[in-house]
Amino acid sequence: MCTRVLWPDANGAVIVGRNMDFHMDLLTNLWKMPRGIERTDGVNGKLTWKAKYGSIIATAFDLIATDGMNEEGLAGHILWLAESNYGKPKESDVQLSQAIWLQYYLDNFATVEEAVEWTKKTDVQIAQLFDPTGHLVPTLHLALNDATGDSAIIEYTDGKPTVYHSREYLVMTNSPTYDKQLELVKKIEGLGGDQPLPGSTLASDRFARASYYVHHQQQPKSQLQAMAAMFSIIRNAAQPFRTPEPGKPDASQTIWQVVADLTNKRYAFESTTRPNVVWVEFEKMSFAEGTKTLKLDLVGKLALEGGLAGNVSHKFAEVDEAGMNLLGTGLQALEFVAKKQDEFKELTKMFNYFKPSKQDA
Repeated sequence: MCTRVLWPDANGAVIVGRNMDFHMDLLTNLWKMPRGIERTDGVNGKLTWKAKYGSIIATAFDLIATDGMNEEGLAGHILWLAESNYGKPKESDVQLSQAIWLQYYLDNFATVEEAVEWTKKTDVQIAQLFDPTGHLVPTLHLALNDATGDSAIIEYTDGKPTVYHSREYLVMTNSPTYDKQLELVKKIEGLGGDQPLPGSTLASDRFARASYYVHHQQQPKSQLQAMAAMFSIIRNAAQPFRTPEPGKPDASQTIWQVVADLTNKRYAFESTTRPNVVWVEFEKMSFAEGTKTLKLDLVGKLALEGGLAGNVSHKFAEVDEAGMNLLGTGLQALEFVAKKQDEFKELTKMFNYFKPSKQDA
């Protein structure tokens, strides 16, 4: 479903890239989130906080932060992991809904070290979102990186967070789990083994290609060269447009890609269905408490036909009250469905029981 690559270059800048693969358009827009926003955990309201840092995020359906970077240079990326198992959190556990998982880290931490320390200290549990239609239940893992070049991957496979924390962890894709990815890549020529560099769309093969090319990069002489190199690596690990593979969301086509300079605070976004790259310069944005939450429309008619491109820091617009109310209602609906997933599962069983079979129809 996705690939994330981190590259600390010799000029002192840390560049990170990721792509988002999915079988449908997620209607992704960019949002500016200022400091001071008050939020809850999206589960039972026991965990509340006020955003310490402002951030730029890329969303799914304007509801869920799937990627982003805060003003301190901490970046986070949500990717698919079929093996994820979040267990059944107890009411007393510290919990975060999948819908707010990434945003919590961007709101509260300046470095990977801080984020990892909090994760281990609280043993935070993740409340899984739920699709009552039965079509898609998200199974996700989270990558974090910061302006110092530090990196961590957080996975849940037995109901508890497993944290892989090292500056050496530069690449992340999807299945299998991260410990197995690290072993598989050692078999590749140039990375410790003798097998040729693979070229398929398997997540493990994309992990190998991204690892190989990030380790064989010439050092850039400018931010432009560094970001161009990262886009090149990410595109090499992207999923091509092709006939969908039923039941395999992790093998879907790439719909957008992001490259961010965590040191100089530039966040670039490229859609695979639109011709132009856009980017945000953090120094041109105000994240001060009390400033408005702003949105950059990347899917509307004007964004497409107007050829939105280049530095779009000044193109973000205020969302009207009706839009913010709709957003709040959407988040509440996500939380409600997640809380009632056991009841929805029982209703689904009852519906399937009473549904006529093909033989009876």
